[in-house]
Amino acid sequence: MTERLEPLDPHNETLLSHVRPPNWVNPEPAARYNLVVIGAGTAGLVTAAGSAGLGAKVALIERNLMGGDCLNVGCVPSKAIVRSGRAAAAVRDAGRFGISTASPAVEFGAVMERMRRLRAGIAPHDSAARFRDLGVDVFLGDASFAGPDTVTVDGKTLHFAKAVIATGARASAPPIPGLDQVPYLTNETLFSLTDRPGRLGIIGAGPIGCEMAQTFARLGTEVLLVEAAEGILPREDRDAARIVHRALERDGVNVLCCGKNLHLSPSTSGIRLRVDIEGKAYDEEVDQLLIAAGRAPNVEGLGLESAGVRFDKKGVAVNDRLQTSNPRVYACGDVCSPYQFTHAADFMARIVIQNALFKGRKKVGDLIIPWATYTSPEIAHVGLYEKEAADRGIAIDTYTVEMDSVDRAILDGETEGFVRIHTRKGKDAIVGATIVAAHAGDMISEIVLAMQHKIGLGGISATIHPYPTQAEAIRRAGDLYNKTRLTPWVKALFVRWLAWTR
Repeated sequence: MTERLEPLDPHNETLLSHVRPPNWVNPEPAARYNLVVIGAGTAGLVTAAGSAGLGAKVALIERNLMGGDCLNVGCVPSKAIVRSGRAAAAVRDAGRFGISTASPAVEFGAVMERMRRLRAGIAPHDSAARFRDLGVDVFLGDASFAGPDTVTVDGKTLHFAKAVIATGARASAPPIPGLDQVPYLTNETLFSLTDRPGRLGIIGAGPIGCEMAQTFARLGTEVLLVEAAEGILPREDRDAARIVHRALERDGVNVLCCGKNLHLSPSTSGIRLRVDIEGKAYDEEVDQLLIAAGRAPNVEGLGLESAGVRFDKKGVAVNDRLQTSNPRVYACGDVCSPYQFTHAADFMARIVIQNALFKGRKKVGDLIIPWATYTSPEIAHVGLYEKEAADRGIAIDTYTVEMDSVDRAILDGETEGFVRIHTRKGKDAIVGATIVAAHAGDMISEIVLAMQHKIGLGGISATIHPYPTQAEAIRRAGDLYNKTRLTPWVKALFVRWLAWTR
């Protein structure tokens, strides 16, 4: 239960006092609950708090740590050390801005201590005590369905009108030859490090792998990043991924893409990693190994068969209203969704509240879900990629504004990247967008808002943006759309009108 929270210093002890209080006494169950929520990560917490706030009688069950992955081993700790890595890079690169400074001295232990302190400070929001005070019956222990409308926990039986499975997912190691012979880290153990690895190998160049590769390199670790797909961030726009690839290499990450025949074995000084890259064999040794590829849904031990809930290795099966094969039981978050993001879990939980408690008809397929990778520069995306549009037979127009043409990006020294927006052919209706920029994760929200409320690219162009900002690139993409409306025929009419009115 607590092995993921090493070391047990005052910060982690404070964290545990909130998310797994050692003296917690489970309440006596109510006769019947409107909602029993299994799992106290983001999806479960939002479901429980929102339902209780509307007057429902709610039970919340957590077998491990309140707050789930996001607080304890995911978004919160990772972004804390990403920020430290950015600070180190800012000092290193200060000479570009006319600031003379010595090379940064990274104190890795202090970086990790800061992360633990900040995480503990955020923990009260997800604490057992807070949810008890919201009127939720909080049970700490292993939950299991005992039937279609009952759950057992800690020897107690909870009867429900509706239940929600929000048990999330966990790191899952891919089948790499030799992996079972060597020690390795996942996101669940990475943030327990107190000593900086001299040489870190990372398997998997998705968002987690790229973020941690760049961060550890900036903090002074020699990093080897191995990806078996066709380049890093294989899901993203290829132009966007290439920009991040160059940034990683500039920060000192040794990127080995398109690796084949990967094999791991123990060595006298750590872990030996052998891989073939474009016909060339690499034989490397690392001190620590991070596996950043693969996730598995938490469906084991829940007694889902007893509840008549269908599931497989991909997770709990749900319909578009997040209802399982048992009409009394719903699911939300990573346990049932391909979009494994905190913000997606949050909005899926809101759908469950409406559908489970108020017979709503909200559909998860209607959600417009953005995501971001917090490298430097960041990548943010929403909607369709160009290839996806082509595969679906959707004709599009694409408008791209390079960041090196945006005044604020030039002044900030952050000219790598672009804003790229796809619209339906001949129209301004936005179907997708990718942003690569220093603050792409913040910038993408304007486009998500436009898509959600059906504001076209022309509407964005007509919206005044402060100058100078990097978000001005989004408005300029709208200007590119407006220029397409000035056809030769329309321009000829303008010329005739202006000549007549002179």
